[in-house]
Amino acid sequence: MTKPRVLILRAPGTNCDQEAASAFALAGGEPTSVHVNRLLEKPALFDDFQILCLPGGFSYGDDIAAGRILGNQIRHHLAESLRRFKDAGKLILGICNGFQIMVRSGILLDDHPEQGPAATLADNDSGKFECRWVRLAVNGSKCVFLEGIESLYLPVAHGEGKFVPRDGAVWKSLEENGQLVLRYQRLDQGAGDVPYPENPNGARGDVAGVCDSTGRVFGLMPHPERHVDPTHHPRWTREGLKGEGDGLAVFKNAVRFFA
Repeated sequence: MTKPRVLILRAPGTNCDQEAASAFALAGGEPTSVHVNRLLEKPALFDDFQILCLPGGFSYGDDIAAGRILGNQIRHHLAESLRRFKDAGKLILGICNGFQIMVRSGILLDDHPEQGPAATLADNDSGKFECRWVRLAVNGSKCVFLEGIESLYLPVAHGEGKFVPRDGAVWKSLEENGQLVLRYQRLDQGAGDVPYPENPNGARGDVAGVCDSTGRVFGLMPHPERHVDPTHHPRWTREGLKGEGDGLAVFKNAVRFFA
């Protein structure tokens, strides 16, 4: 089987590109890290890849707002190239800062010409950077990246991760279309709203990840690339080793999509 080629997009301030590349390689993909300036010079480079990954970090120092500058570069200079990439049936994954970039560039959710973006990722309710492990529940079967996964245990590390839809109509549409595919879960796995810090940012409906209407474009705040090896688990010496880290399945699904 030919390995699907993965474009790992990086910009000044991106700092999780090597971890994302390692995760895709471990899953059987062929990752290549590409600086955004190369794509701005030659957008046709997108044609050489089957998967695009926008990794975590602090692109352009998160000046103005997290992901805003790179999101605007994509919106104003690479939107047509990315539209063709999506229309060709390819996959796009945004992790943490990558999710923020996707929301602010219009890659993930359709913007309204007059009312603006469908959703945003606002400051955490705690008013501080949150860095902790969280339990996550998969909602539905729409998202390619989450196929066959019921739950995940992954770390988060962000200051702006609170998912907020533009209005009730957007929320209803996303919920009815099955696009709110990943949610924070109570550690005791009980019912009801997830309290802080298990929901680390106060996201509406405990939303941790969202996909587009096709299920092929996925953004999430937690970091699956930071739990691909079983020794990444913070309690592996006490609870024992599993076969692989929870996050690896996300990358395996992307690679398997092109099998």
